[in-house]
Amino acid sequence: TARPVRWTREHPPGGGPLPALAAGLALTGRPLVAVLAADLPFLDPGTLPALVAGLPPEADGALLVDADGRDQPLTAVYRADALRTALAELGPDTLAGRPLRALLGRLRLRRLPGPAALDCDTWPDIAAARARIGHHGVVLEEWIAAVKTELGVELDVDTTALLDAARDAAHGVARPAAPLTTFLIGYAAGRTGLAPAEAAARISALAEDWARERAEPEPGARS
Repeated sequence: TARPVRWTREHPPGGGPLPALAAGLALTGRPLVAVLAADLPFLDPGTLPALVAGLPPEADGALLVDADGRDQPLTAVYRADALRTALAELGPDTLAGRPLRALLGRLRLRRLPGPAALDCDTWPDIAAARARIGHHGVVLEEWIAAVKTELGVELDVDTTALLDAARDAAHGVARPAAPLTTFLIGYAAGRTGLAPAEAAARISALAEDWARERAEPEPGARS
């Protein structure tokens, strides 16, 4: 992983969400814990802060609900002590194979709507998520994240500035100039420390000048 992570596993293996939750709680002393599934394609950096901000003092947790109003307890923030108490009430030897909803009735919860609540349990769910991702242009962001992970780089990418520079190079110079230009912008950023957004802006201006100069008639040429 990109950051150090402590790994654990439920007991018994394959015992379901409640033993997994108990195993995770045993490794933390934090007052709040986030509980997240692995099939949430629209989870974003703003989801957890929104859940924390939406957790009132009198509640044991805040969770998202989907478009149909169904609870998504694996997209939630809980008070750790409240979870421990509820798990103890259920009995540590009776957790395996039980659904997470067995725990929810013992907690005071704040329910919040949010697009991140959409999970993918079936192939139709995956198809719907892919269609939505394509519609909102999230595919590009996911691809950039995957490329950064593959190359082992951590940096903010101003996608708009780079795409603008690629567009200007393609239109003002030639289509093959677009990928070569973005490569050179990245190379310059790595070698000289030049901010990619600044480099992209300079290249966009250069491409516009390039196109304008070549559009002007040469001295002595007939119009």
